[in-house]
Amino acid sequence: MEISGIISAIVVGLVIGVLGRLAAPGKQKIAIWLTLLVGIVAAFVGTAIARGLGYADTDGWDWLELITQVVVAAVGVSLAAGIAGKNRKKVER
Repeated sequence: MEISGIISAIVVGLVIGVLGRLAAPGKQKIAIWLTLLVGIVAAFVGTAIARGLGYADTDGWDWLELITQVVVAAVGVSLAAGIAGKNRKKVER
């Protein structure tokens, strides 16, 4: 992968993280940097899942790949909120 591909993957990951946070149910009390990190990871994982299922690498936008990435990000944000939320409560006490 070239450096431009990595940079574009990071930028897409940032957007995916924000979309995942919006798609996740409830209020997430996590830092924005954690949301962005989850989005970057979700972009890579979602692409791998989409390619594994065979619905990536089409002409134009890969809508199913994008939806897969957002779903993975929503799950990741929910998990991170559950873990980080428990840790924040311990710190506040």
